[in-house]
Amino acid sequence: MTLASPTLKSSDEGGSAHGRKLSNGAFAILLTLPGLALFAAIVLYPLIASITTGFFKQDLRFPGRTWVGFDNFADVLSDDFTAILEHTLVFTIGATVAPFVIGLALALALNSGIRGSGFLRGMFLFPWVIPGVVVSFLWMWIFNANYGVLNGALLKAGIIDESVSWLGEPTTAMLAVIITKTWASFPWMMVMLLAGLQTVPQELHEAAAVDGAGAVRRFRAVTWPGIRAVAGITVLLEFIWNFQHFDTIYVLTGGGPAGATETFAVAVYQDAFKGYDLGHATALGGLWMLLLLVLVGVYLKTSERETK
Repeated sequence: MTLASPTLKSSDEGGSAHGRKLSNGAFAILLTLPGLALFAAIVLYPLIASITTGFFKQDLRFPGRTWVGFDNFADVLSDDFTAILEHTLVFTIGATVAPFVIGLALALALNSGIRGSGFLRGMFLFPWVIPGVVVSFLWMWIFNANYGVLNGALLKAGIIDESVSWLGEPTTAMLAVIITKTWASFPWMMVMLLAGLQTVPQELHEAAAVDGAGAVRRFRAVTWPGIRAVAGITVLLEFIWNFQHFDTIYVLTGGGPAGATETFAVAVYQDAFKGYDLGHATALGGLWMLLLLVLVGVYLKTSERETK
């Protein structure tokens, strides 16, 4: 019995050492292989195939394709890339700033302890839970030139003399799209900002009030520094999502009138499935992806800095 113990102990140590070696090397690879295979199948391969298509002339109506090199990218840059980028930035900035301002104002109001804040919070979340296509059709009815609610209200108030084609005029179509997206986006920004406001210690507000600071001064010195990180991440995420937004714009205007609301998402869809030019659409999508990668890089750097 005395002589057998060291042998068993040695065997256990050897098995344990072998197990540690496997867990640090081959075992870890085996665990990640299913995830890597799935990623390669549904993300990596379609991405590489899409980028490759940008170097070919390919029509969806006919089989086969022809190598054209960088001609598709040159056509995109010399055609309407600048106008599409401008429309995308106008929509993205407008549909980010407007809901942020509304969401911040509502978050401040709800955080102040007004009566019925719980009920109001639930009501304000209502636009957020409605599908985007349903929201778009709702606002299409509101903006309708013939029987829209907006024209009816403005005519009765005497603000306009005749009906306005809000979605049919280049000067008003983008504004209408931004308003629609703002109505759908402000609730989630309000929730994020309200969560940030509730982390700011109430003692700091009370101390600032004792020192004679007014509401504006307390906001600048106490409230904003406490929610700046949350606000920055929220705005950046909303900016990225709006930069690639599709459904609201396409349902309301389809990129019109006269291309006034044509963003990258709409332009890629139009080129691929209405113009049947898959090579041109892929080239435009590739340049769009590069711009998105820049935004994602900014988000990652910002979030990394805020977590330190």
